Amino acid sequence: MTGDVEQVAQRYARYTALGAAVITGLWHLGYDLTVTVAGWHAFRRPMLVAAAWTGYTAIALIATLSLARTSRGPARIRELAVAALAVDVAVIVACRPGDLLGAADWGWGSVGWLGVMLVWDRPRWRAELVAFLAANAGIMLTAMVVTGTLDRVSVAKYLVVIVGGITMQLGYTAGCHTLRARAEDAVLLARRLAADDAWRESAWRIHADRLRRYDAIRDAAESLLERLADGADPGDPRVRRDCTAGAMRLRRLITEREDVPDALVSVLRERIDAAERRKVLVAAPPFGGNLPDLPAGVREDLLRAPVRALDGARSRARVTVSAMSTMVSVAVVADNDDLPVSATPVHEPSGVVVTYQRQGGEVWVNSIWQPP
Repeated sequence: MTGDVEQVAQRYARYTALGAAVITGLWHLGYDLTVTVAGWHAFRRPMLVAAAWTGYTAIALIATLSLARTSRGPARIRELAVAALAVDVAVIVACRPGDLLGAADWGWGSVGWLGVMLVWDRPRWRAELVAFLAANAGIMLTAMVVTGTLDRVSVAKYLVVIVGGITMQLGYTAGCHTLRARAEDAVLLARRLAADDAWRESAWRIHADRLRRYDAIRDAAESLLERLADGADPGDPRVRRDCTAGAMRLRRLITEREDVPDALVSVLRERIDAAERRKVLVAAPPFGGNLPDLPAGVREDLLRAPVRALDGARSRARVTVSAMSTMVSVAVVADNDDLPVSATPVHEPSGVVVTYQRQGGEVWVNSIWQPP
């Protein structure tokens, strides 16, 4: 669920950014190019307006590539912003004074969309976009002052275009920012819910593990006490052996940690329980410390030989697990006569090294894995 929500948030970020690029491209091709071609002979300097249109296109392409890669405006925003405003100035200069507020002067109405793309998803996008749009409005107002185009009709046209353009450009940017913010909030909420679910599941597993351990402790003690109460002789070697096995099992169960064990430890505990049910005396110090995450196949290779030694123990065994940042080791010493041993260390494909040693009636098996 969390992954799906994160993908939705990423899509919001990506496609709202590309939406700004699409709007800019369609505006520039559908309106700016049409006005430039249709009014070519009406311009005072037609080659200058062609250069301005080309420069606008280049800036838009740079910004689009950045948005496509990172869903964010390009890094060199200052230089590109100055170049975008220069496009506005070039179109004003290329127009005749009488066309200053006409359709031919397309720069000051569309250059704001370049600003939207340049500041997209930057930390200070609001201040930067407002500054850019204010500079664009100031350039046009200055041109009106220089050319004396300050009659009521001209000022009204200026205000309509400026307010309309700023409203669309700021509105689109702010609206998309709000959509992305809500999508990011959904991701955070999904992560919190997933963490709560994981904690709840962990709590249930801890509770179930605790109940299992309590049942095992009760069964071990109850069985011995019932035998003694029924008249079993404490001096009988078999009774003493069973009492010793029960005491060792009680000690292990009591000292086991109550948190959810690692998968490797869980397997060992299951095999130890099985061995104890066969009346094998198993010494197992508490498996302390958090085991590192093991790559695929490593856990199975670490456990295979030690578990075989433990499963074949006749009467006694000792199990140890060691974990450090540079090594994980599982070792078993057992009175197992049937386990085939190798005189040289066995190297598993996963990187686990298994060492065997037999002495007297006991076999020692040690599996070691060291991270590369």
